[in-house]
Amino acid sequence: MGSMKLIAITPPYFYRGEAQAIERALTADGGFDRVHIRKPGASESEMRALIDAIDPALRPRLTLHDCLSLAPELGAGGVHLNSRTQSAPEGWSGFVSRSTHSLAEAQEAAATGLYSYIFLSPVYPSISKPGYFPPFTLDDLRGRLPRGIYALGGVTRSRLDALEAAGFEGAAMLGAAWRREIDPEAFNLQFITHGDTPDEVAQGAIAAVEGGCRWVQIRMKGAGAAEVEQMALRLAPMRRQGVTLLVDDHVELAARLSCLDGVHVGKNDMPVAEARRLLGPGKILGATANTLADLEAAARAGADYVGLGPFRFTTTKKNLSPVLGTDGYRTIMAACRRDGIALPVVAIGGITADDIPEILQAGVQGIAVSGTILRAESPAAMTARLVSTIQQHLKI
Repeated sequence: MGSMKLIAITPPYFYRGEAQAIERALTADGGFDRVHIRKPGASESEMRALIDAIDPALRPRLTLHDCLSLAPELGAGGVHLNSRTQSAPEGWSGFVSRSTHSLAEAQEAAATGLYSYIFLSPVYPSISKPGYFPPFTLDDLRGRLPRGIYALGGVTRSRLDALEAAGFEGAAMLGAAWRREIDPEAFNLQFITHGDTPDEVAQGAIAAVEGGCRWVQIRMKGAGAAEVEQMALRLAPMRRQGVTLLVDDHVELAARLSCLDGVHVGKNDMPVAEARRLLGPGKILGATANTLADLEAAARAGADYVGLGPFRFTTTKKNLSPVLGTDGYRTIMAACRRDGIALPVVAIGGITADDIPEILQAGVQGIAVSGTILRAESPAAMTARLVSTIQQHLKI
């Protein structure tokens, strides 16, 4: 990547520690030139509280999408125009940017000379907007983009070189700017705890990690928050082995405990959107899905991945949804590709080692298990077998 400008766009919700996250994004380590504060429907008091908490020295590098009258008052350096807000404050002399959604619209906006830079979106399918596809390819744009056009929509750091080669002068990121990246190798095999006592729960997790699993979800249905917290602290040392450690259901624990990487919420737990607001974007949020509609809703609400199932009947899960089988996975994953939904999917529910090749061929990115490991004569050896099978079929 050469001299491309990078912009981070905030999530549409407010969350604890957001001002500090914005400040980090604008440091050399964060790597962003500007931060756009986008909060549709936010009140002036909410916007003011966020901006007041940001270092005044950094505010010239902020652009507001909403409550634009606060920009001159609080020292923000830019305003962004879109369908909600179509004019800058009177007498405004700072940065002005705007959104466009076709090459012709971007060319027309650039020809006016009114804008500091212009977003063109989407350049890639958007995870958060199923069915939202770009009306062009990067090859279509090559040599046709005016100066000052920034790419938006599905942008990640790994795509910046291709965008620069297509002629974009900058790029804006939403989820990729803030969310913690999921380690794909850890994601490929997930162990979900189960046991009648805390010792059984811990011993199962330890055996799975000994066998090579690097993703553990602490599920202790019926246990209170204090007991689950004790288990999280007990298993926390395994994170030094590269383990991603999540908790089931207890969003408040995931938000509070630094030893937890995130949380998985079921369909009857806290709604995904509410969990995301409490967690912020910096921790992993998984959601349960049984249908394509469930998966689409999780993507829109801010989930980082979904557990899709059940594959077959399982005794470790109560109130089981209708089983999917391999054909169900194949149908749903094909629909995801058709609709541009790139949310990672882990298959779950009664899966054995022999099922893995066929399930992976259906298009999922990972496998979640519990009983298959725990019922084995050697849980660690079974885990090693599962890891080997997955690596072989995903060609890791």
